Amino acid sequence: MSLWQDFITHKGRQASKWSHYFNAYERHFASWKDKSITFLEIGTAQGGSLQMWRGFFGPKSKIISIDIMPQCRDLELPGTFVRIGDQSDPAFLQSLIDEFGIPDIILDDGSHQQHHIKATFNFFYPKMHKNAVYMVEDLHTSYWPEYNGDLKKPDTFMEFTKECLDKLNARHTRGKLAEDYISKETVSISVYDSIVCFEKGDVWWVEPLNTMLLKYNTAP
Repeated sequence: MSLWQDFITHKGRQASKWSHYFNAYERHFASWKDKSITFLEIGTAQGGSLQMWRGFFGPKSKIISIDIMPQCRDLELPGTFVRIGDQSDPAFLQSLIDEFGIPDIILDDGSHQQHHIKATFNFFYPKMHKNAVYMVEDLHTSYWPEYNGDLKKPDTFMEFTKECLDKLNARHTRGKLAEDYISKETVSISVYDSIVCFEKGDVWWVEPLNTMLLKYNTAP
């Protein structure tokens, strides 16, 4: 059963997702199913996502959710963990790493406040391992003033993402843009309606190749 089918037939706790998110989930998360992974979702709400992700990733997974609402602590299920704290508080975020290790996948569905999203990303992403996935959803809030967003406002996460697209190509700017952890540790940035997904990797070899040159250099 696909994640979408599981969601629409779900009879447990309430979960709220946009219908077009599921293609992105399947594309970036499916290869992690049935593996021993640590998955962190920011935002617990009514706890339906805990059930959904536990079912999707399987019994080997460790599902962690964080929220600022103390009552969310009561939503823990077998194989899931809920911790209460502020997603922009580095001491709280470090306590998660100390307890559970560095997550393999992070999904930010938290406060949607732009400075919170950026603070969480800037704390976790540089620490995450090769092949890790960092997804932020509900980024339509980057355009909504009640979430400190607006079109072309420079400090939204969507504008930050646009800057990261340039950083992904920094080595081609002929020195105009310095390479950083985005350039050196990111293999892709996927942008969807309201979703951005960063995939990590060890970007150590980027060279133009010529098939004739390859044949010459590899000849016995």
